[in-house]
Amino acid sequence: MRWNIPNLITWGRIALIPVFVLLFYLPQGWLRPEVVDLWATIIFTAAAITDWLDGFLARRLGQQSRFGAFLDPVADKLMVAAALIVLVDLGRAHALAALIIIGREITISALREWMAELGNRGSVAVAFIGKLKTTVQLIAIPVLLYWSPLPHFDTPFWGQAMLWLAALLTIVSMIYYLRRAWPLLREGMT
Repeated sequence: MRWNIPNLITWGRIALIPVFVLLFYLPQGWLRPEVVDLWATIIFTAAAITDWLDGFLARRLGQQSRFGAFLDPVADKLMVAAALIVLVDLGRAHALAALIIIGREITISALREWMAELGNRGSVAVAFIGKLKTTVQLIAIPVLLYWSPLPHFDTPFWGQAMLWLAALLTIVSMIYYLRRAWPLLREGMT
């Protein structure tokens, strides 16, 4: 494993996960709930920004690596899964929406691994629908984490609506990737 700036940023994102989760399970009275929500929103948003930043720096500095290409999506999926589980536990997200999103991430990761084994990972490369799903998801989660209503913006309502939209886009993107890979999957099963 090469230690470079993008990989260190990705490791930092992974290190933020237990801090993020711990915020919600501190002994009662240590922090006011709205302070916990604000810090969790800041941490999650910082993680989302560093997801973009580490890729940008890897390309810009010529520090792309196979390890970084592996670690970056793992960090993303861990942070999103942790946030969704916390949100379900807090009653801010429906378990079905979280299961759809987490299940799709596991399925598509496994599919990409299988396609790589067949030497055809490019057939399930990231597509626009996947990027759109990720964008909606990365807006919905911080809104649900913040939770407190804002002037002229019903945070709980819009956060949940966006999470359901992300779940719908998750299903559509999973179907898209499975259809792209289906001929090779059928061939690989024989």
